[in-house]
Amino acid sequence: MIEIKKFKFKDKKLMQISHAIRYNVFVIGQKCPANLEWEFEEESTHFLVFYNNNAVATARHRKTTEGYKLERFAVPDTVRGQGYGHMVLKAILDDLKSFNETIYMHAQSEVIPFYEKMGFIKEGIEFKEAGIMHYKMLLKH
Repeated sequence: MIEIKKFKFKDKKLMQISHAIRYNVFVIGQKCPANLEWEFEEESTHFLVFYNNNAVATARHRKTTEGYKLERFAVPDTVRGQGYGHMVLKAILDDLKSFNETIYMHAQSEVIPFYEKMGFIKEGIEFKEAGIMHYKMLLKH
């Protein structure tokens, strides 16, 4: 059974679960600096996807001066390729569907096709963030 939970920073239990996934994916797996991983947590709206009560994906969005930024998409490598990333992205887009503002992200270059399938387009040139190459991507309206 799939369950998607939307929550805020004050939900410590869900934040711990989200942090565990992100720590393994980003800090351990991709060697991202831990201090960058935890910025903007309190102002973000977070999401977790559960499959049979096991957390299988997480992400968040937050309001910025440019619009809504989608961030921290993480799926443990043991469950990748099963659609959980699409599920968490769809949940975030559903959450933002009533907003007429720009929706964007900084997507890691290697996963650009994943976001393009969901309606995002690359903007500008490739850049390095947290030691990893990215592109800014905007949601087509």
